Amino acid sequence: MVSLLQQVSEILGSDGELRFQSVGGGCINKTGIVTDKQGNRHFLKVHHTNRLPNFEAEAAGLQEIANTATIRAPRPIQAGTDSENAFLIMEALDLHSPKDRDRSERQLAKELAALHRTTGDVFGWNRDNVIGDTPQRNTWESSWVTFFREHRLRYQIELAATRGLDLPGATQLLDQLNQFFQSYQPAPSLLHGDLWSGNVGYDKNSTPVIFDPAVYFGDRETDIAFTEMFGGIGAEFYPSYHEAYPLDDGYSTRRPLYNLYHVLNHYNLFGGHYASQANEIISSLLQ
Repeated sequence: MVSLLQQVSEILGSDGELRFQSVGGGCINKTGIVTDKQGNRHFLKVHHTNRLPNFEAEAAGLQEIANTATIRAPRPIQAGTDSENAFLIMEALDLHSPKDRDRSERQLAKELAALHRTTGDVFGWNRDNVIGDTPQRNTWESSWVTFFREHRLRYQIELAATRGLDLPGATQLLDQLNQFFQSYQPAPSLLHGDLWSGNVGYDKNSTPVIFDPAVYFGDRETDIAFTEMFGGIGAEFYPSYHEAYPLDDGYSTRRPLYNLYHVLNHYNLFGGHYASQANEIISSLLQ
């Protein structure tokens, strides 16, 4: 850790040694705050050297969000390696409970809608990244149905099969995916990609902050659907988002389809009851 902190100190141009204070909240990386003698603070993520591409993708995703000037995200500084570790240095943010949660969640909704209005020509992204600790393929596709079928659902389904999960209706669902989009053609919106309440916070001014992204250009409904999967986003958020950028009438039908991706990913990461949940969603969708 000493050599790592020396390298980080050089990158930051700090005068003297850094102090590292571990912080919780993550289940994949070692995380903490590094502070120099002047009291300047930065957030540091650390993992094995083979995780450097993940950190580089995260930094690129944070920068992609920042470039839109729509919603606040931590400013990435640099990803790199020393002899034993990969690391990512970024802006440290002091997160607090908002003074007026309803007001802050309305602001979150409007700013997220503005992010989603940042659109591309095709679906995907210029590099692969990860969703949690699972590879997320972002190969460019002109068709959203093709992208979601091949690079989201099929990838997770095949990965789950290698881990022993039997999904009897999965092939039929993939074959019938077009039926969910007969009257709906989404734009390729810039997405956070892993938007649940644990990746949303508020700074000392109660301004919304999003972090730990898994960005790509896709259907914005996927971001909204995932906010509903675990709860934690207040009721003020949804009408405010709909007012800023109305959702299609078929969203409620596609919501479980989009959250199936995350349920499968949670099975691939953690196993357990996510297996039966995935099968229940597939059965319901086929009906």
